[in-house]
Amino acid sequence: MTIQPLLKYISNYIDLTPNEIAILESKITVRKYLKGQYIVQQGDICKYECFVLSGCTKTFYVDKEGQEHILMFSIEDWWTSDMGSFITQTPADFNVQCLENSELVMFSYDVIEDLYRDIPKLERFFRQIIERAFVASQKRIVRNFSLSAKEQYLYFRDQYPLIEQRIPQYMIASYLGITKEFLSKIKSQLILEQ
Repeated sequence: MTIQPLLKYISNYIDLTPNEIAILESKITVRKYLKGQYIVQQGDICKYECFVLSGCTKTFYVDKEGQEHILMFSIEDWWTSDMGSFITQTPADFNVQCLENSELVMFSYDVIEDLYRDIPKLERFFRQIIERAFVASQKRIVRNFSLSAKEQYLYFRDQYPLIEQRIPQYMIASYLGITKEFLSKIKSQLILEQ
């Protein structure tokens, strides 16, 4: 697969010259993962920041009781990794696992640093996407505090309709911080309200 989706995504933020595109292409790796494979596991150092060309991943942690808590899903044209581990090169707090066969553009820590030096405007690009991710994370925290479970589900469904069709309901429930039974109750209630 071509990295054209990545180049198109980058072009929303910055313009790259043909020479800069050639440098970028020479530095990155494209890798295919099978459904169920991990990109990073809790306790390992996250070696890559990944752009999803195809497929779907989930980022989650497992608590001491073995309960899985999903923080995010990533589909085509989204990014995935344990950002804290990647930036600090310390053990990961989160797992990133493929929910479908997936193809990812992989940026290692050293490659990112090389790209910042060779194509300085990429540093601005990565800063902007990290800023957006931070803002989205903060807004999600506020929604978790201020919206009911039903309102959170409606927001999820409206904002991410392509994801809901691709993942099991129990994972959506985990993402929302509710049980799958409670999510079923919410969905039944919504059907009755129509």
